[in-house]
Amino acid sequence: MNAQIILVMIIGFAEGIAVGAGFVAFLSVLGIIPRLTQITKTRHLIRYYEWAIIVGAVIASWLSLRNPVLGLPRAIMVPIGLGAGVFIGMLAAALTEVLNVLPILTKRIGFIDKILLLLMAIVLGKVFGSLFHWTIFVDGGF
Repeated sequence: MNAQIILVMIIGFAEGIAVGAGFVAFLSVLGIIPRLTQITKTRHLIRYYEWAIIVGAVIASWLSLRNPVLGLPRAIMVPIGLGAGVFIGMLAAALTEVLNVLPILTKRIGFIDKILLLLMAIVLGKVFGSLFHWTIFVDGGF
């Protein structure tokens, strides 16, 4: 093999190890999964949450290397995307609550009395950003 290819393989593997370790540290040190189960009152399902994240990370990593085209109709993809978005949103909400990000942010920028406005800006920004991405970029607009 070419030395350049071997170097790229080593760097890619090292990056994967670093990202994987960061992801595991993020979930375990901050206690995201237990907090998520506490918020949703589904403590008895904690093993399913853990396995869903593990299996999802492995499958997503494998798929990102393959770049597959599933060819599923939109009627099937919409519920899948909605479910994935809800799950990621719940993880983000648990992270935000664990770290108390929003109270700290509102104090630092002097927005304490308008926290609802900040939350709506975040939510609407995510919604419109996702819609823009999936309608413009994915459908071949760019």
